[in-house]
Amino acid sequence: ALHFDLTVPFARYVVENAGYLAFPFRRYQIQKVWRGERPQEGRAREFTQADIDIVGDGALPFRYDVEIALVIAEALGALPIPDFLLRINNRKLAEGFYNGIGLTDTAGVLRSIDKLEKIGPAKVAELLQAELGATAEQAQAALQLAGIRTPDTSFVQQVRALGVSNDLLEEGLNELEQVIAAAVQRAPGKVVADLSIARGLDYYTGTVVETVLVGHEQLGSICSGGRYDALASKGSRTFPGVGLSIGVTRLVSRILSQDLAKASRAVPTAVLVALSNDESWGAAQDVAAQLRSRGIATEVAAKAEKFGKQIKFADRRGIPFVWFTDDDGKHQVKDIRTGEQVDADPAVWAPAAEDLHVRILKG
Repeated sequence: ALHFDLTVPFARYVVENAGYLAFPFRRYQIQKVWRGERPQEGRAREFTQADIDIVGDGALPFRYDVEIALVIAEALGALPIPDFLLRINNRKLAEGFYNGIGLTDTAGVLRSIDKLEKIGPAKVAELLQAELGATAEQAQAALQLAGIRTPDTSFVQQVRALGVSNDLLEEGLNELEQVIAAAVQRAPGKVVADLSIARGLDYYTGTVVETVLVGHEQLGSICSGGRYDALASKGSRTFPGVGLSIGVTRLVSRILSQDLAKASRAVPTAVLVALSNDESWGAAQDVAAQLRSRGIATEVAAKAEKFGKQIKFADRRGIPFVWFTDDDGKHQVKDIRTGEQVDADPAVWAPAAEDLHVRILKG
């Protein structure tokens, strides 16, 4: 019942409903997930993720790895956040390299490399030797690979300069080169090839991605994922996929704690309809209904207090307009920020576009 992530349940959904889906099947999903974490900023036991995935039937063209990365770059680029960087690697490249230097427990090596930023290269070298039986030379070679980071496809020459030969390594190099070449062209400055990226989950088989906020790297990855070719299958039928997940809670917590953005007002309500007396409640509801029918968020005052108190209530809530109707049915609306009060018709009046909805402003 408590999902560890959204990808595995999604894979099960694809398998169970494959006969009804049109492939490649695309989906997005925003939902809570749970982890056994020590609570701190950016790491909660219960949090919200936003996932996008594309799944194929039997095969999934490699271009979708590029498309997923570009979608994330566009989505994050629309948010009020600092610059971000998609750090991209390929598991085939890493596993082929480790096999090429004689480290056959590639999953174990990846788990150790995944700890590089937390514990540093010296500790990772110790782990590789103590837990996986690597020699000092093998550990150093693995760290040399993880140290390669380029903003373009020059990583290919750097990897080949390490002198390791392996077919899987070449396949991964070719795939990563395609992703980086396309992504750099379409999202310049937002993508790097980073061969230290491992991703701890074993179901990733190719492209892997982690995304950090520039200047806020200690927060960890705000978006991660990659290619999974063997997660979903039904008999001999396989459903390879690629997807990325935005850590909504982690991202929003940093936006709020660092005042990176703020709302233009505290509530969605744009208009408070004031009551002149208790008998006017029905007429006030009619006004509110007319305004709401045209997409204007409206509340009706709770009771017929003095107008000054009703205006103060709207001011405390952050509601910018107060609506008045006199005994003769004449309507007026007051902008309580400027004090301007004008005649208005509930059938046609509308606030300025910037006041119609709450807007997110950069801090």
